[in-house]
Amino acid sequence: MKTKTIYKPTSGLTERDLTYCPGCTHGIIHKLAGEVMAERNLIEEAIGVASVGCSVMSYEFFNCDMQQAAHGRAPAVATGIKRVKPEHTVFTYQGDGDLASIGLAEIVHAAHRGENITVIFVNNAIYGMTGGQMAPTTLIDQKTSTSPLGRKKEGAGEPLRMCELLATVPGATYLERVSVHDPKHIRKAKKALEKAFDVQTKKQGFSMIEFISTCPVNWGINPNDSLQWAVDNLIPYYPLGVYKDGTKDDQS
Repeated sequence: MKTKTIYKPTSGLTERDLTYCPGCTHGIIHKLAGEVMAERNLIEEAIGVASVGCSVMSYEFFNCDMQQAAHGRAPAVATGIKRVKPEHTVFTYQGDGDLASIGLAEIVHAAHRGENITVIFVNNAIYGMTGGQMAPTTLIDQKTSTSPLGRKKEGAGEPLRMCELLATVPGATYLERVSVHDPKHIRKAKKALEKAFDVQTKKQGFSMIEFISTCPVNWGINPNDSLQWAVDNLIPYYPLGVYKDGTKDDQS
């Protein structure tokens, strides 16, 4: 009797077990990126740049060449790799503490220069790996280990919206914010990643996909409730959608 394969893991990821906390959606985002690379035959030519943070060991999970960057410097490292090896697909994988804080200058200037790279940006509104400190993306009144009474506008300012910020940068080509809290949005997120990689393949410039993600452990709630918390709290402040699309195919 023949057996039918219903599902098999993507070849875009290695066989190593993920090390993320239960309920963290980094794993879903990894899977989507791996699927896109595999389905577009990019694995052999892709070069990923790992950030510092929860995703610091992503070089163990993506089944392509990977390079570790210093904290916040992934766009600068990716720029160097892409300029030396322009025929390769180069992407960064960064969290909000990495990209929107210590790496803010790097991401802004990479977009400003129109570097032909793809950025995968994971926004869970907190520093995950180092103990749940307040991040640039932490919401007003959200409690963290360094804001036990909640973030206050006075002193900390408003949370940074990276898609909106980079949409004002002339060199940025494609910017979209997505979420992975349910199957419908996971499918939409994959389409956004597909387009972002296509932008690079077509040499159309800088693209970034921002993922609304969860951090159940540092948020102090269970994994299932964390998905709803993201819907109720993060998405209203960080609305989903395309923030800039300057691709040549969409200019007609």
